[in-house]
Amino acid sequence: MMIPVRCFTCGTVIGEHWEEFKARAREGEEDPGEVLDELGVDRHCCRRMMISHTDLVDVVSPYQ
Repeated sequence: MMIPVRCFTCGTVIGEHWEEFKARAREGEEDPGEVLDELGVDRHCCRRMMISHTDLVDVVSPYQ
């Protein structure tokens, strides 16, 4: 439902990396830190935003 488009702290565009990060790290295939390193997300605030974000679709969909 909501894709993090920009980092709330610094305003850097991070939405372009979200789908790949979600596919690789959220499914437990790889370490989230290593995935962010490979995607080029270096700033601490952006990394925190990507790791802590929760997709609302996964939370809401069982109740439809």
